[in-house]
Amino acid sequence: MAAYILRRILLMIPTLFGIMLLSFVIIQFAPGGPVEQAIARMSGQGGSVMATVTGGQGDLISPGGGAQNSAATTQGGNTSLYRGSRGLNPKVVAAIEKRFGFDKPPVERFFTMLWNYVRFDFGNSFFRDISVIDLIKEKLPVSITLGVWMTVLSYGISIPLGIRKAVKDGSRFDVWTSSVIVLGYAVPGFLIAILLIVLFAGGSFWTIFPLKGLVSSNWASLPWWQQILDYLWHIALPIFAMALGAFATATLLTKNSFLEEISKQYVTTARAKGLNEGRILYGHVFRNAMLIVIATFPGAFIASFFGGSLLIETIFSLDGLGYLGFQSVIARDYSVVFATLYIFSLLGMVIGLVSDLVYAWVDPRIDFESRAV
Repeated sequence: MAAYILRRILLMIPTLFGIMLLSFVIIQFAPGGPVEQAIARMSGQGGSVMATVTGGQGDLISPGGGAQNSAATTQGGNTSLYRGSRGLNPKVVAAIEKRFGFDKPPVERFFTMLWNYVRFDFGNSFFRDISVIDLIKEKLPVSITLGVWMTVLSYGISIPLGIRKAVKDGSRFDVWTSSVIVLGYAVPGFLIAILLIVLFAGGSFWTIFPLKGLVSSNWASLPWWQQILDYLWHIALPIFAMALGAFATATLLTKNSFLEEISKQYVTTARAKGLNEGRILYGHVFRNAMLIVIATFPGAFIASFFGGSLLIETIFSLDGLGYLGFQSVIARDYSVVFATLYIFSLLGMVIGLVSDLVYAWVDPRIDFESRAV
């Protein structure tokens, strides 16, 4: 097992390198980078903003907008790469490039970024006065809240439902519940979210649930039991919208796992010995059938609050990691984009390894040493 773990860890290095390299190359061709974003903001907000963004070099701005020193026309004899820089002194544009690190060649910037990330030095946000790590910590509780409740809800319902469907395989109950599950899985979560808003959050019908936030504005002044109710009141719709996909997957996984175990010889033997169905199901089948469900739990738990929550957080105005990623991409805040990509890619690979180890722990018969990575 030690050799397997070592191989998996070593495999993470080229995988992570490839993810970061591909993302970095794609970003280089995306228009409207951080330099263009800063120039656009400065051009529209005047010299005080320029002085702030360029580190106090507002004196480089030409009076009256500096049209006579247009960086869009020439910059050291060369045509400027930034269309929005018209009216700015070329020295200002150079200062902005230096601040964001764009005064260096792409290859140098990429390897400098990797070296910093290896040391878990993620720097500061380009457009927020806060470090990337602090920014992630600030948004993390919202996403963890959504992930924990979605996991509890999906597994708490899907496991007993999956067992019941396996026992009643082929019955009317199995058919109609499968139809509902497949339908829920096929409909995107954001469409369910919009439907819930229209129906229950002040859309065209009822105003039962709030539309935004995790708690009310007066939450701190409420008694503890009202704080709990207020919190549950706010998360009801987003959790329901997010849980449908995970709920369907876990239910069908549980059903298929139990069906496979029920068809095995030891179940037939137990029945021949006169054991009742409850004893067979929960005394023998359950612990074997739940192996695959337990093994997939770590990955499903992490994925529940690191993936798939962007649209839900945006629709319900929940300021979590998904919404942070969306805002960072729109603002071209590359320091946040690349840092979160690195952290979550690394975390995803680690969780994948943990899932395999959990699988081997709950079922000692599994031997990863004899298998290719």
